[in-house]
Amino acid sequence: MQSSSWSLKPARDLLPKQFQAWQELLENRTGMVLDERRRTFLLTQLNARMRELGLDDYDAYLARVGDGPQGAVEWARLLDRLTVQETRFFRHPASFDFLSEYLQGRLAQGLAKPLQLWSVGCASGDEMYSLAICAAQALQAATLDFSHFGVTGTDISAQALKLASSGEYPAARLNNVPEQVREQYFSAVDGGRYAVKEALRSRCCNIRLNVLELNKAPLHNMDVIFCQNLLIYFRRWRRRDILNRLIERLAPGGIMVIGVGEVTGWQHPDAVPVADDRVLAFMRRKVA
Repeated sequence: MQSSSWSLKPARDLLPKQFQAWQELLENRTGMVLDERRRTFLLTQLNARMRELGLDDYDAYLARVGDGPQGAVEWARLLDRLTVQETRFFRHPASFDFLSEYLQGRLAQGLAKPLQLWSVGCASGDEMYSLAICAAQALQAATLDFSHFGVTGTDISAQALKLASSGEYPAARLNNVPEQVREQYFSAVDGGRYAVKEALRSRCCNIRLNVLELNKAPLHNMDVIFCQNLLIYFRRWRRRDILNRLIERLAPGGIMVIGVGEVTGWQHPDAVPVADDRVLAFMRRKVA
């Protein structure tokens, strides 16, 4: 059979023209830039999927992902391989320490409406649930009802969002979760895995969203936006454009936290840099 014989062949390298064609396709459709340093990554993912399909021609596969409705389905499957990155709970602890302090300060001033938090590029949901834990703990400390918050996770990968919705993770992903917190918000399940408890999971929802289409996002007046470890895959001008759109989705006094070093020199008339050496964050200017 073609597929079995192809599976035994060593992976062929991409010709310069072929690599460029795949780079252009990925950037045009997602905004993400795949530079030479990630050539091996692309090659590995392409070959893995092509072996499953019994294909051995990069150009033929490129044509396949661009061919009508069936091509769109295949593109979505390939995109799951190309965009799902390594993640874990409380990946950058300083950012979540900062978030907890911010939420405590907000709640001390009174809660006019339920808190709304957004995890942009949430992948398999680790960050989304980390945000939920911070919100739940802040509300608990303020002796306010647990239900006074909601977290939305968005990602371009349907497969990643499926994992996020399941709320089950291997133990290694919870290495940064203190034991007391783990016991409060997770349950041990088969295979040494942990599941997010329903009370917390019910406060979270997922939406499939391409960050190039933020104008379509049904999210406004957010109190917190986290966008970490995502912007590094985009060109500088596109990073600024994404941030411009995100800051407009914040409520006055809301905060946007991005990865340290992901953006330099970005300014917006409504964005006030937060003076904190631990994080890179901006507050939306309050209405005078």
